[in-house]
Amino acid sequence: MVSVSKLSNGMRIVTDTDLNSDTVSLGVWVSVGARYESPEINGISHVLEHMAFKGTLKRSALQISEEIENVGGIINAYTGKEMTAYYVKVLKEDLALGLDIIADILQNSQMDAGELEKEKGVICQEINMQNDTPDEMVFDYLSETAFPNQALGRSIAGTTEIVRSITSKQLLDYMHTQYIADRMIISASGNFNADSFKDMCELAFSGIGNHAVQSAEPAYYVGGDKRVEKANEQVNLVLGFNGIPYTDKDYYTASLLSGVFGGGMSSRLFQEIREKRGLVYSIYSFNSPESDAGIFNIYAGTGEKEVVELMPVLCDEILKLKGTITDTELMRAKNRLKARLLMRSEAISTHAEMNATDMIVHGRIVPKEEVINDISSITAADLDRVAERIFASCPTFAALGPIKHVMSYDEICSRLGYKG
Repeated sequence: MVSVSKLSNGMRIVTDTDLNSDTVSLGVWVSVGARYESPEINGISHVLEHMAFKGTLKRSALQISEEIENVGGIINAYTGKEMTAYYVKVLKEDLALGLDIIADILQNSQMDAGELEKEKGVICQEINMQNDTPDEMVFDYLSETAFPNQALGRSIAGTTEIVRSITSKQLLDYMHTQYIADRMIISASGNFNADSFKDMCELAFSGIGNHAVQSAEPAYYVGGDKRVEKANEQVNLVLGFNGIPYTDKDYYTASLLSGVFGGGMSSRLFQEIREKRGLVYSIYSFNSPESDAGIFNIYAGTGEKEVVELMPVLCDEILKLKGTITDTELMRAKNRLKARLLMRSEAISTHAEMNATDMIVHGRIVPKEEVINDISSITAADLDRVAERIFASCPTFAALGPIKHVMSYDEICSRLGYKG
């Protein structure tokens, strides 16, 4: 049973009880991420997520790990463009410990200078690893080109230079000014008493307050071209368009469109470009949404010679979409999307995350029946309309690798019929 309420300080709390479960998943989701950073501190949200586990007033970094692992639990966190999450998974009898640790790291983290210097090295290695992974790096290039000079376009991890410059005081100031009650969702799922849990949260998070904060800057999609020559074996490329936000009425229509176009082995891109022509190992499309913006991505990894044939075929497949989507393709895309949503919702460990995300994005828990009904009502004409909406936008193109034979940006625009 799902219930939503508020603590006296304004923090929202979502409880999703399942008395047949032996476990509890709980955490705090904060509607703050890389999009809330100025250029000078790009990456600080990610550094803060790392440092929250490096010692509090009553626990060292080792004690945080030991206490949760002594009871067989799991503790972790992640940072996005608009959200940061801290969560634990424990047996039902260890709920109080899990809650106490999460509350502790979010209110009493010390950001010790010595620990920070060590963790900077870890984070810089993470950044370097990503820089050495072309099929990840090319998406950063796409994002910064689609949303230039905007926080939304910058990397979540930042740069090694900025990470090295961040101080303990900056981390504490950022945490105290951005992690406020109105932006924080406590979410728990599993076997526990909801009323007792709320009382526990009231005490555990009493140190979280509220004050005025600056909101994220509005997104402005631009589009454009970025290419980086690198002596790799493959050309990694992404062709992007102005996508559909989470809150848009066409969000699920865009998901279905992506499913038909490049969402699996039966999709048009996979069948035409990999199976029939053998031009790629990997090709797929997906809509990458944020609260008020998004990018519709088409990714491919191909050889230096094969890219000559790939790009015209890819553009032609985009032009073929409108008016040709069959009932069979639409049904298959609907069934795949429904199955993915329902399979995910069956796992108790994902309930807390899904509920928290709903509250941040929509301000309410969206029943799965509502989502299934929305998906079921979408027609081929809806996909045609959204395809026209997406592909009429200015293309964004990013390529990394041996790129000298890649079609020019002007030729891509011309081939797609985009005139600016």
